[in-house]
Amino acid sequence: MYKLALSALISLMFASTALTATAAQAADGAGSKKHHVKKVKARGPVRVAAAEPGERVVKRVIKVNGRRKVVYQRMIVAAPAVPTMGDLAGLNMTHDPLDLKSNVALVLDQANSEVLFEKNSNVALPIASITKMMTGLVVVEAKQNMDEILSISDEDVDREKFSSSRLKVGTQLSRADMLHIALMSSENRASSALGRNYPGGKTAFVEAMNAKARELGMVDTHYVDSSGLSKMNVASARDLAKLAMAAYQQPILRQYSTDAKAMVETNGRPMQFGTTNHLVANPDWAIGLQKTGFINEAGRCLMMQAVIEGRSVIMVFLDSKGKQSRTADAGRMRKWLEALKPAALSTPLSSPSSYSTGM
Repeated sequence: MYKLALSALISLMFASTALTATAAQAADGAGSKKHHVKKVKARGPVRVAAAEPGERVVKRVIKVNGRRKVVYQRMIVAAPAVPTMGDLAGLNMTHDPLDLKSNVALVLDQANSEVLFEKNSNVALPIASITKMMTGLVVVEAKQNMDEILSISDEDVDREKFSSSRLKVGTQLSRADMLHIALMSSENRASSALGRNYPGGKTAFVEAMNAKARELGMVDTHYVDSSGLSKMNVASARDLAKLAMAAYQQPILRQYSTDAKAMVETNGRPMQFGTTNHLVANPDWAIGLQKTGFINEAGRCLMMQAVIEGRSVIMVFLDSKGKQSRTADAGRMRKWLEALKPAALSTPLSSPSSYSTGM
């Protein structure tokens, strides 16, 4: 009886030990397994270039713990780089001492129109939204009622470049606010509404733009709309310098174009807009007038008045490559001007060019 009880006790002890060992092995195995598991992080969309832009979903096969797993990933297919009109004209082959990223550049002394730097400055190219500075000049000189309420209509919707806008059809703003966000934020629908609400409509407004260009001696300039969305809005850097000097005489154009941000009332509701030129908010810069521009055919463009080392200058950069390249070129130009004594600027720094430099 004693042997039977002892045998049963020993059997129970072995069973308990086996269970403990099995549990430990299971726990250790789980830990080991957990240690070797590779987490597959969800990846964001991948951007690649292809002939047909758009968004696609691609199938990928990966291995997790030695096992094959199928995952799906969004892929944004970007359109291939489109050559600008400047590139097509071969202007990208022109080199300059400052290694600017802009195909065209011009810097003038505002006081006497002395050329301090130039690069392909007589070539007429698409100017994109720099067009809006002429739009503003025509509106101001026409002495239209700035408090008049204008409405965004279906005619103001961009059906050429299909650009986006925060101003929905039916949005109502004063003419002053339309002009403000057109110059500061490059609002295309606001620019269109300004032209459409000119006496005689858009056609008469474009005629007034071209007439003003002729009056200012802008011989290489032609406008077809009030926003700059068309590649047919063209001008040379020298012409734009003349426009900048004329626009600078209008305080409202100086103020509106150099505001970093502003709140406007759209249908009774406040909406904040910001500048397209980050330099205006930079305390190291003293900018009195500016306008940026971009469409594929024009590249990145910038027209600006600034005070550097006590000298008021007009800067124009056209057909620059890269989102920040135009302002980077302005920075390079500023450093060059700061490093030179005024007497050294009597001879302009120029790049080799086959174009006439007569102004």
